[in-house]
Amino acid sequence: MRWLAVGGQVLTILIVQWGLGIALPLTEMAMVIALLVLLNLASLLRHHRRGAEVSNAELFAALLFDVGALTTQLYLSGGATNPFISLYLLQIGLAAVLLERWSTWVLVALASLCFIGLIGLHRPLALPVALDDGVPRLYIQGVFICFLIAAALLVVFIQRISRNLRVRDENLADLRQRAVEEDHIVRMGLLASGAAHELGTPLSTLSVILGDWLRMPVFKAQPQLIQEIGEMQGQIDRCKTIVSGILMSSGETRGENPRRTTVRRFVDDLMAQWQSHQAPARLDYVNAFAPDAVIVSDPALKQVICNIFDNALEASPARVVVRVERREDDLAIIVQDEGPGFSSEILASLGKPYRSTKGRPGGGLGLFLVSNVMRKLGGTLSAQNREAGGACVTVTLPLASLSPVKAPRESRHDG
Repeated sequence: MRWLAVGGQVLTILIVQWGLGIALPLTEMAMVIALLVLLNLASLLRHHRRGAEVSNAELFAALLFDVGALTTQLYLSGGATNPFISLYLLQIGLAAVLLERWSTWVLVALASLCFIGLIGLHRPLALPVALDDGVPRLYIQGVFICFLIAAALLVVFIQRISRNLRVRDENLADLRQRAVEEDHIVRMGLLASGAAHELGTPLSTLSVILGDWLRMPVFKAQPQLIQEIGEMQGQIDRCKTIVSGILMSSGETRGENPRRTTVRRFVDDLMAQWQSHQAPARLDYVNAFAPDAVIVSDPALKQVICNIFDNALEASPARVVVRVERREDDLAIIVQDEGPGFSSEILASLGKPYRSTKGRPGGGLGLFLVSNVMRKLGGTLSAQNREAGGACVTVTLPLASLSPVKAPRESRHDG
């Protein structure tokens, strides 16, 4: 706004001085314009060093300076008889939008005092003889020009304010949505933790019963039955491992420090573990991450990545394709399947809870959890349908969010 004021003042002075032939105190007016330019340069420097947050005191001081500059220019060019005196209203309008209530009324009082002072205290303009008889006409023309300037500046300013308000409202809505989603995740975590505790006892009981059965003569005489009991024992052990993983992810049993590893080893171990549990018919896995990087292994991250693998396997039991690569300072995991793909509604609301085409209770929670974990780690989750059929889900994670703790802290522990 001040840059526009500077340009408008320069243009007006040029027109009045050389277009209308009215002599103006150019030196003094140029000094006022130079001060406005210096203030704007100082404002830009302050914005660069301290950010976008501006206090009420700073805005109040800036508008006071603008009122003083306008008063000085009006004093040098006719005072209250200058048609541009109504520009005070523009600055009062800006104050009403930007300042606190007390600051606005103080500015109104000061602008009113300046107006009153300019009635009797100013430098009169020496009009040429040709214009001396047409002062009312010249004054009306000046008022019209002032009206156009004020209207244009108000439109520009109000549009900027409206845009900022829309951006603020969008940010607030996004924060509210995140708060709701995080509350949902907390409740899901509490339920999962409670269920893990409850499942521990029956799983242990079943494990003991199956162990007893394996030692009973009536079962030992039937090798096929012994084999089936062994498979049941293996499935119970897997359930116990899953329950332990849930408790570990919730932080209830994890007392050790995070384990250091590398990206390639982390993903290779994760793929081997998932493949042994799920046994897909065909898995095309390529680990092209290079150069390797040291990270911290996080059980929660393993779980959400496995959710993507599980979804791909459920959509395409015959074949799953996984590719791991490095994109500058990011880790990218691309998972492709040959299933029916995502509907347009699912793609539009990717990562929202209970948005799924599976038609069962709790559907869509997998990608919801993945999306929230990626967001917390500064990563992204994207999905699209492939032209050849099937879907492609890509997870991108900044390596900085997976980096290990700093070495000095560890050296103190080692000591």
